[in-house]
Amino acid sequence: MSTTRFRWPLTLLAGALLLVPSSLAARAPDGGDDDDDQEQELTPCEKTARALREAANKAAQEDYWIGFANCLNVSDRHAAQDCLHENELALREARDLLAAQFDARVELCDDLGGDRYDPRIDPHDFVRGVNNPLFPLVPGRTLVYETVTDEGTERIEVTTTHATKRILGVPCVVVHDFVTFDGEVIEDTLDYFAQDRAGNVWYFGELSQQFENGELSGLEGSWTAGVDHAKPGIVMQATPRVGQVYRQEFQPDVAEDAASILARDRHVSVPYGNFSGCLQTLDFSPLEPDASENKFYAPTIGVVLEVDLTTGERTELIGIF
Repeated sequence: MSTTRFRWPLTLLAGALLLVPSSLAARAPDGGDDDDDQEQELTPCEKTARALREAANKAAQEDYWIGFANCLNVSDRHAAQDCLHENELALREARDLLAAQFDARVELCDDLGGDRYDPRIDPHDFVRGVNNPLFPLVPGRTLVYETVTDEGTERIEVTTTHATKRILGVPCVVVHDFVTFDGEVIEDTLDYFAQDRAGNVWYFGELSQQFENGELSGLEGSWTAGVDHAKPGIVMQATPRVGQVYRQEFQPDVAEDAASILARDRHVSVPYGNFSGCLQTLDFSPLEPDASENKFYAPTIGVVLEVDLTTGERTELIGIF
């Protein structure tokens, strides 16, 4: 029995192979003295940024070649060309993102001083409960927020539960975040916080579940301190000072949120009321270099307003119960 097969033109194959940028070509260290000297001059934080860039580089290569292999098995010539084109675009986007992430990580290293991030966690240094004036977690209390967008309204209910979860030997308060969009559940998250004896509030992880059409669609952003080298960070300083920059969480390529303190005397108006003496922070993550937001914390309440600096959208406190 004879069959008709589509044969790839040699020019198309050659062109596809040339799509891989030389910067993504596999390479091995040459062992040169100059490279060794340059590596020794880098801080541990900068070395971490370089290592993560190399990991992203290799992941981009792997995704590209898997995509290329799939394109090789598309029989229709035009569909095959479209496949190659889309694969190339995906590679370019991945390269642009990894470059932006690297720059953001290096900039954060400069702000933090360049040391390795390895906080000492001793359970004896922590207390039960969280009563930091700017981040109080009152068991049984629910803060309700709304974000009005062009597509609809997002509602966030943040409840401090009576439950605790022991992480790295530290009893952490469990906070439940429940998010709906126009009445449909899109996220259900458990966050874990603990306060040290000095008054700093630490973030020990989260279990974040995303939903689409009522079905669980992912666990993106989930992490737990002590698991897969994840480490806790600080979400609220005991004595915030303008200019402070700090990590809020740390698991490379999973959880890299950080913040800086911009002001301590802001006045904020939201549907729930007017607040003075609010702390303003800039929250950002090298994982999303183009995204950042301002958060405003009111005494005895916590977050009362978040402003997305890309879209301008406001997440406002509308009620407490």
